[in-house]
Amino acid sequence: MDPSSKTKSTTITACGLLLLCVSFSAKLVHGGLVPALYVLGDSQADVGNNNNLPLSLARADFPCNGIDYPGQQPTGRFSNGYNFVDFLAASLGLASPPAYHSVYNTTGSYSVYLNGVNFASGGAGVFDLTNKGQCFSFDHQIERDFFSVHSELVRQLGQPQAMSHLARSIFAVAIGGNDIIDRALLPAADAELTVEATAIVSPRQFIDSLAQTLRRQLQRLYNLGMRRLFFVGAAPIGCVPLMRELSRLAVTATATATATGGCHQGANDMSAQYNTAVASLLRDMSTEHRDFQYSFFDTSTALMEYINEPEANGYDEVRAACCGLGDNNAMYRCGRVSTVCPDRTNHVFWDLVHPTETTSRKLTSVAFDGSRPLVSPINVRKLSG
Repeated sequence: MDPSSKTKSTTITACGLLLLCVSFSAKLVHGGLVPALYVLGDSQADVGNNNNLPLSLARADFPCNGIDYPGQQPTGRFSNGYNFVDFLAASLGLASPPAYHSVYNTTGSYSVYLNGVNFASGGAGVFDLTNKGQCFSFDHQIERDFFSVHSELVRQLGQPQAMSHLARSIFAVAIGGNDIIDRALLPAADAELTVEATAIVSPRQFIDSLAQTLRRQLQRLYNLGMRRLFFVGAAPIGCVPLMRELSRLAVTATATATATGGCHQGANDMSAQYNTAVASLLRDMSTEHRDFQYSFFDTSTALMEYINEPEANGYDEVRAACCGLGDNNAMYRCGRVSTVCPDRTNHVFWDLVHPTETTSRKLTSVAFDGSRPLVSPINVRKLSG
């Protein structure tokens, strides 16, 4: 072989190796701002995991859900269309991660896991007893579902590469609202009921217990590779249609004030306290782990801006649900026989507790590019950088 042929052969071999490396890297990067998006939480983020729980009441895989989704088909999202995870993924340049319980036993699941997976389950709470048996609990999502994905990534990529992949990915967590709703619904006489063997004497003690449990869960995610966290704080729970209606009925029953359909102040106070507690524990985690970054979105404050100033934010209706039955469509969940508002873009809420697609889009936009005090210490765009 002449020298020129040998040089060509060497060059071709080197190029081939380079292409293999580029091809492998492309599988990890996918052209997005981050390699993958891993999602855990409750119905705000569920894209169909609960479809796999046939006996659960916490499902949304039936009309009128999905009326504005492509094909007008219900997918398991508690929305008239897309939810915040879909908008978050699009902003990151990624496809919305699929529901884990719809893909975990499929052929080629490893490549799906590289792109990101959604473990969120409608009804889930920080506490295991929140809607127990109706959902995949937050601990289940971490210790069984995500742990399985983590193990598969390690098996396929090796420990160093798997941990590098997870460290560059974003984890989105939306949890805590169902715990607050359950606590707010407790009759005053039952204020000392126990939750996971913790005596709940006051809302403040309840929030403290909630935060302690969440700290353990987030630390576990850190141990499994999470280094970039986007945490969605609790909404103003007391202002969702369900809690407004219950507040109105309580006022009517006691005849102590005029029934105005106002917000449930106790639930709103707990939402604010919970968000403060979460922000504090995230600051502690970032101090303890120098390689940990986070973006915390104060959903309660952000959504209250829409509720308090509807016209300035493009809304006509902030109290009633778009889909449901009864007064303000707040007496029964969105279902096949529900009434549906003709214009979903001017309603803050889709059903008893969930935002419309329009609201989810707006809130996600704020979280992605906003600033203090609504999103701190950095927004999601900077978190992904």
